[in-house]
Amino acid sequence: MISLRSVCYLESKTESMSPPLSFLSIGWSRLSLLRLILLIGCCCAMLGPGGCHGPGKGARTETYPLGSYRLAVDYSHGPVPHHALTHASRPGEVLWETASGSGFVSASVADVNIEESRGSFSIEADTLYSCDGQTLDSITAEEGAVTLSGRLHGRGCGAGYTMRFEQVGANQVAFRLELTDASPEVNSLHLRLASTPEERFFGFGEQFSQLDLKGRKLPVITQEQGIGRGAEPLTSLLNLVAPGSGGDWYTTYAVVPFFITSLGRSLFLENYEVSIFDMEDPDHLEITLFGRRMQGRILRGGSPLDLIEEYTSHAGRMPPLPDWISEGAVVGMQGGTAEVYDKLDLLQAHDTPVAAFWLQDWVGKRVTLLASQLWWNWELDRGQYPGWEEMVQALRAQGIRVMTYVNPMLVDVEEKGDYERNLFREAAGQGFLVKDRQGEPYMITNTTFDAGLVDLTHPGARAWYKDVIRDQVLGAGASGWMADYGEALPFDAVLHSGEEAALYHNRYPEAWAGLNREVLREASVEGEVVFFSRSGYTRSPGLSTLFWLGDQLVTFDGHDGLKSAVKGMLSGGLSGYSLNHSDIGGYTTVSAVILNYIRSRELLMRWMEASAFTAVYRTHEGTQPEQNAQFYTDEETLDHFARFAKVFRALAFLRRDLMRAAAERGHPLARHPMLHYPDDPNVYDLDCQWMLGPDLMVAPVVEEGAREVDAYLPAGEWIHVWSGGTYGSSTGGGRVTVPAPLGAPPVFYRFGSQAGETFVENLRAEGLM
Repeated sequence: MISLRSVCYLESKTESMSPPLSFLSIGWSRLSLLRLILLIGCCCAMLGPGGCHGPGKGARTETYPLGSYRLAVDYSHGPVPHHALTHASRPGEVLWETASGSGFVSASVADVNIEESRGSFSIEADTLYSCDGQTLDSITAEEGAVTLSGRLHGRGCGAGYTMRFEQVGANQVAFRLELTDASPEVNSLHLRLASTPEERFFGFGEQFSQLDLKGRKLPVITQEQGIGRGAEPLTSLLNLVAPGSGGDWYTTYAVVPFFITSLGRSLFLENYEVSIFDMEDPDHLEITLFGRRMQGRILRGGSPLDLIEEYTSHAGRMPPLPDWISEGAVVGMQGGTAEVYDKLDLLQAHDTPVAAFWLQDWVGKRVTLLASQLWWNWELDRGQYPGWEEMVQALRAQGIRVMTYVNPMLVDVEEKGDYERNLFREAAGQGFLVKDRQGEPYMITNTTFDAGLVDLTHPGARAWYKDVIRDQVLGAGASGWMADYGEALPFDAVLHSGEEAALYHNRYPEAWAGLNREVLREASVEGEVVFFSRSGYTRSPGLSTLFWLGDQLVTFDGHDGLKSAVKGMLSGGLSGYSLNHSDIGGYTTVSAVILNYIRSRELLMRWMEASAFTAVYRTHEGTQPEQNAQFYTDEETLDHFARFAKVFRALAFLRRDLMRAAAERGHPLARHPMLHYPDDPNVYDLDCQWMLGPDLMVAPVVEEGAREVDAYLPAGEWIHVWSGGTYGSSTGGGRVTVPAPLGAPPVFYRFGSQAGETFVENLRAEGLM
């Protein structure tokens, strides 16, 4: 394709061979009418699009068709034109626009250092040279696509760039920004977009500290969540002992480069390289990619739910969970066969509906710095669970399943002594583990032991590990398992495929979930067996069957406790992670001389209440079971656990409907209120309330010692589930203070809602009202 500017250049070179002539003295004998028209066109082209034929006197805007979209280029905003993307049907609604008065594309030479310590990553990036001067030299329009081309320049740095927009669906525009002739040292690409001080940013996967990330700079890298994440003095002390282990406000297992804003704008990157979304400036967003080509999509929708539907058409959607897991509690416990039977007797004595026993210590336990961990060698420890097969059959006869645990790391079990297979040595001997630069298995430290990581880029390793899970886990009668880890691939590792580990790091969680999903598919047990993932990236929702929110601290706090789990669930739901839940009571327990983070009975019982309104009702004993309050601690905890297992079962009908919506449209089961009330500005401030569908509002107790909740109800009349009282107003939303004794967390349904009335009927049938 030859651009108009190229033809103008050739024409001017031809004319320069003749004697100089003024424009008015050009005779028809010297220049044909066609050539005169061409020269006039060239003058206009040199002035830029719209220079001679913009709409109206002095106007300098040119609009380019992009399928059913339009890209408007306005030359009146400064040296670099302003660009705005709109849909032809709604020209006043801007889906994407560049910041005015400055360039919107830049590149840089950066000294990037990313270090790993026990699955935690620190990122240091110092800009050495910056190509922050931008020119726009040409705009080329094709069928359904527009390409911008120009140069970037700066001291010690220069590059060409192209940015292409192409409609790829009724509600999606793909973009690709890449450098064309940059020197090899240029390793970072930057895209600056316009924002407003009022615009609020949500999404980005599971974000635990806050939902609205306006004013923050967020690195997009999957890693350990950390312990404390800002809760002091715990975080600082842990970072002194093991750098990075305390985490920070942004550290998360499941992160995605995707957002939805309060102005209805949405964008995601398709890249796997580490990126940074800088929302600190009130007037713009800057995306930095540690790479040379940035690609993604701009989404259009009439509501936030529409935008999630568009996003999940790319990221994938989660299938409905099997019915059995909605019929009661998933009881997380350890200790062996006799303990399972003892706990079953207690649960049945309190009429507790039980869906499964989740036995993570099926492989045997080891004592470490965290007190109790597992032997990462995925075979049954018959010393821990004698009579395993008989136990599985006896539970199944009562409608109760058994679930286990697995992750992609292996330890050498020579020191354990009692084993049938040493999977670490099998994998190392066949070259199936990720390697270091010396060609040896890359050993990753976890507390007081080291483990090798299975190389999921190795076809042989994938096939071998699928056989391990099929034979050792499914073969043991498990109906599901926790598919732990996936975020620990070091950036300096060597992979079988030859891919850079730095580029594969964010892809590894997807590959790990994909391997587990292939096991289900190849064994023909999809829809019947469940695995739940912790780590994730963009396409993880289309690969995993269930998520959980990782390892919260056994506290109420918003850094790393109950409140953080609620925020993680809601932001994950906005990001395609539609079926999610947390460990009831939290996980990480710290008992030391000056640090005591031990699960209280109150926390455990409030977490039970909240979990009854999520995708799965599952307990965990925590890292120090003997220190923590447990569901079996006393009669009160047993009764409370049974009560909310029945509440959970009473909602099975609604979860089935919501899981169909998740599978068909990507809508989350637990929904932030903005999804149903995007025009109510007050709902964007909510971070510990959620909805189950459009009619049920849940506002659980998340404050220690609280016996009432200050909840927000959007416009309309709402019925309080436990009392039948009416709250709210048809003239507008407002806050209400509701009693919240133990056993009655605030839950409301819209007046006249069939789902709400059915829920109340089911509660009565369960004897809970």
